[in-house]
Amino acid sequence: MELREIEIFLVLAEELHFGRTAERMRVTPARISQTIKKQERAIGAELFKRTSRSVQLTPTGMVLRDGLAVGYQQIKEALAAAAAAGRGITGELNIAYSAAWCGTLVVAATDSFRARHPNCLVRIHESPLLDPLGPLRNGTHDIQLVELPIEEPDIVNGPVLFSEPRALVVPVGHPFARRDTVSLEDLADAALITVTGQPQYFLDHHYPHRTPKGRPIARGPSTTAWQEVLALVGAGKGVSPTCARAAQYYSRPDVVYVPFSDAPLVEYGLLWSATNSTPKVQAFTEILLERAQAASASSPGH
Repeated sequence: MELREIEIFLVLAEELHFGRTAERMRVTPARISQTIKKQERAIGAELFKRTSRSVQLTPTGMVLRDGLAVGYQQIKEALAAAAAAGRGITGELNIAYSAAWCGTLVVAATDSFRARHPNCLVRIHESPLLDPLGPLRNGTHDIQLVELPIEEPDIVNGPVLFSEPRALVVPVGHPFARRDTVSLEDLADAALITVTGQPQYFLDHHYPHRTPKGRPIARGPSTTAWQEVLALVGAGKGVSPTCARAAQYYSRPDVVYVPFSDAPLVEYGLLWSATNSTPKVQAFTEILLERAQAASASSPGH
């Protein structure tokens, strides 16, 4: 039995429908039927019971399915490993992310990557707020999933994977905490806690100095760690913009996340060094994009 014939049998054993099997295998239903009849002649017994309404495995078919499935998976893994080795997808790959919701996507993509490329070890890291591009430049990180914008001549901007609405994290007793939404103009009425270590254009984008109407936005303390931002907000030292989803991951009794009504979305995208556009990086990027698109398609509203 040839590999293609094994695939046809196993897909039909899963689908139990000639039409769907033909679609998956990109052949005609007649080809599926011919292949199964050939197998049944070679084995000397029926593999499927067919009626006008259903297709069911016979006991002989079940024995063949269970026996072939394990071997077929081993063949697929061996072929994938050989192909990966041929393309240089071996060794180690270091992936970093900036926020917890990015980490969830990275972990899911890592599981898929390991299944496809078992000879490549993936390590997952958290991207630092202080000098986030340093690990890309010195080779500690191969890929980072972070907030944008990042525009550096030696850093490649990969695809934008998803976008998220913004919120303002405020002290629990702040007047904004009792509101359903805030606006960018409201930033003129509170001190803005910021972070350091990012490119200046990044800071200007996320922590503006003026409102859309030109009103100045006061500056509060600055720090290099997100948990310190939350501690400062909780202590009443100011407010800070963030992604609205932070409320699900960084809940605290002393802060409240209030959605913006008019702020642009936060974009999250992939970065890697221009000197590190390897097959490993490209392969992981493709899987991350697949997982991000699947997550977007399954989210409410799609």
